[in-house]
Formats: sequence, C-alpha cells, structure tokens
Amino acid sequence: MFVDRAKINVKGGDGGDGCVSFRREKFIPRGGPNGGDGGRGGSILLVVDPSLRTLMDFRYKVHFKANKGRHGQGSNMTGADGGDLLVKVPPGTVVKDENGGLLADLTVDGETLVVARGGRGGRGNARFATATRQAPRIAERGEPGEERWIVLELKLLADVGIIGFPNAGKSTLLSSVTKARPKIADYAFTTLSPNLGVVDLDGVDSFVLADIPGLIEGAHEGKGLGHDFLRHVERTRVLIHVIDIAATEGRDPLSDFHIVNRELESYNPSLANLPQIVAMNKADLPQAEKNAPRVRAALEGAGFTVFGISAVTGRGLRELMFSVHEVLRLREGLDRTPRPPAPPPPEGNGISH
Repeated sequence: MFVDRAKINVKGGDGGDGCVSFRREKFIPRGGPNGGDGGRGGSILLVVDPSLRTLMDFRYKVHFKANKGRHGQGSNMTGADGGDLLVKVPPGTVVKDENGGLLADLTVDGETLVVARGGRGGRGNARFATATRQAPRIAERGEPGEERWIVLELKLLADVGIIGFPNAGKSTLLSSVTKARPKIADYAFTTLSPNLGVVDLDGVDSFVLADIPGLIEGAHEGKGLGHDFLRHVERTRVLIHVIDIAATEGRDPLSDFHIVNRELESYNPSLANLPQIVAMNKADLPQAEKNAPRVRAALEGAGFTVFGISAVTGRGLRELMFSVHEVLRLREGLDRTPRPPAPPPPEGNGISH
C-alpha cells in the first residue's frame, strides 16, 4: 500500500533531576555538597533513508518518545544523557506542524531534522554552593522534553510526471518505457497510487518517471483522488500530458487537455509554468485519425510539442523519451549532448530496460 501522509506525536525525553548530596568521609568534616547534575533527555530526529518509499510504517506506530536523562548522583556524578531517537523517513518528505506551517523539506540521503528536543537536566546542589551558602539543600528538577504533533507528507522525487485523465494510458506508457509494472485495466482509477520507474535511454543519462493518477475535473477541490496525488506533481520538472486521441471514453481529447491544465493551475499556479510535452496516445486505433489533425494543430499552435504514440505497440515512444530528456537537460543547464536518436528497431520501442 502506498501511504503518503501521516500525523505522528513526538516527545523528547525529560531531563534527569539534579542530586542533593554531601561529601561524607572519615576525618573530613563538613565535606560540602557534591550532588551531580541530571542528564539531558534524548531528542527525536527525522533522518532520510533512501531505502524507504512510503510512510506506511507510521500507520502502525503514531507515538514516538525518546529516552529520559538519568538523575544526578553523589560524588559530583552527572546522570547519563538519554539516547536520541532516530525516526527514518523516505526522501521527499515534507514536515509540517499541526497548523500546517512548514518545518522542513527532507530530500537528501542522511538529512536530519530535530522535531522534539530533549529536556535539560537539573542542576545538583553542588552548583548552588556559595561563600555564604556552603551547604545548599536544593537541586533542580529536570526540564520536560518537547512534545508536539507533526504532519508528514510525501512528495515523490521524480524528474518527469505523467498526467492526464483516467484511462488515457498513463500506466501503460510507464510500463512500456520502464521496468515498473503498475496495475493496468480498462476502468477509471485503476491506478490508486503513484508509480515510479526509471527510463534508461541508450547513451544518455537516465531519469525518473512518475505516473500521477487522479486528475479529473474538480481534482483541486478533492474530487476523484484530488489532493492525495496532486502534490506529487509539484516536484517534477517536466510533464508528459497523455491524452486519449482515439476518444475511447467518449470525451473530447482537446477538452480533456484543458481541463487537466486548469486543475493544475487551480491547485498550484506554478505548475502551469512547467514544460509540457503532449503525448497523443492510442494513435494506432482507427478512431484517432479523425481527432489527431485537429488536436495537433490546436496544441502546436499554442506552442506545445506533440507526439503521436501508442503505449501498447511502442510507436513513437523512443522519440518521445528523447525529447523529454532534452527538455530536462536544458532545464538543468547541463552541458551534455545526448547521442542523436537512432531510428526505432523493427520490433519493440528501442528503450533499454
């Protein structure tokens, strides 16, 4: 199960109490105070672990509590500090407070964030001795550790996002160009969670492709899968907009295109500025011949790059992926020139898995 949101309670360890103690040795009268300080309570830290992919673990454990500091002892012995508690999260985790305020965006392997600090240990009576108060019988209690509720949201770290209406062929496209094997069926909302795959084109760098489900009219208001997966589009740098050019669901492909873009803009206006490459899928079907010229003319006239593809047969996939890579390269500002795409082989789509 893909889980991309969790609310957890974190509490730092309480500090240990200071000690009230006096030196008691033979032939040493009035040895004076020697009570040690209490140890610091442990803190709770979130740490990025790239082996994790979802927030599933937080469905079964919600409360996290660090160890307390030990109390101080006589002979000026300080209590041991409570050990810090490391809580592993997947890369791409956004941490917010209970009111929705952003605390951190954790994306780098090993990156850490202290979310609940341990309490300070109390001072022992040795700390309170003065020239006029040589035998203090007071010590401090340890401070309580911080406690709070925090919200974890996972936003996938993908270079390219595949968007479009349900049943446009997004999952089929992902499975055709990567080793990912998402569920594919001929009904709406077959895909209930984002799927990731790595595209490895011969002679150029690989990039991560994500199938983003749940985009229908009203998605920004929570309809369909709504906000559950719109957040995953935010990290992508390029979008492949898949439209059903054969109109197998009875909808107009051009209308679908504009509806999805309105939803993106309504959710986050910056998404409207992401480069989009349009993939007119199911171009191998006879019905596509009627819609393709009209849709291509309208979208190319608006400045979009348009490819006719068939995710099932592999038609046009090689050219599409090279075009996506080129846009990525330009956005990254890297001085890398990919090898010119070779003609697709007679069988298959020419993309190495």
